[in-house]
Amino acid sequence: MHRLQTDHWFSFAATLAPPEVIGPVAEGIRVNFWLTGGEARGPRIHGKLRAEGADFFTLRTDGVGVLSVRTVIETHDGALIDLAYEGLSDLGRDAYARFLAGDLPQRLELRMQPRLRSAHPAYADLARRLYVGVGVGQIDALSVSYDVYAIV
Repeated sequence: MHRLQTDHWFSFAATLAPPEVIGPVAEGIRVNFWLTGGEARGPRIHGKLRAEGADFFTLRTDGVGVLSVRTVIETHDGALIDLAYEGLSDLGRDAYARFLAGDLPQRLELRMQPRLRSAHPAYADLARRLYVGVGVGQIDALSVSYDVYAIV
């Protein structure tokens, strides 16, 4: 059996604007969560999350939320890091029906697979690794937080 080992690279917390509900579409219920700022801190990356990103979230009919996020980290030394990730959040089999009835989930357990890229020489190796992240979304607090790990 192969053993999975990880190395913590950074954690981040982001604040969100109130949800922008697009509504039911073919793939599920579409909701945009626009980032209003945040901070990344850790042994490998620290800086701020720019307020130009968003999670283009889809709640599928089976109750699974699909994350699709793009944003930029501006590091303490002036580098720009493109942060993009896909992920999942299992909100329960009845989550779709509850959402349509106006019952929005207040807490989401989040799992994601980020991609990190930068043209800055100090961060050129970011794209050479595979990362995973675990986090929590607090809809009532309009915030998300994650811990991001590189698989070694």
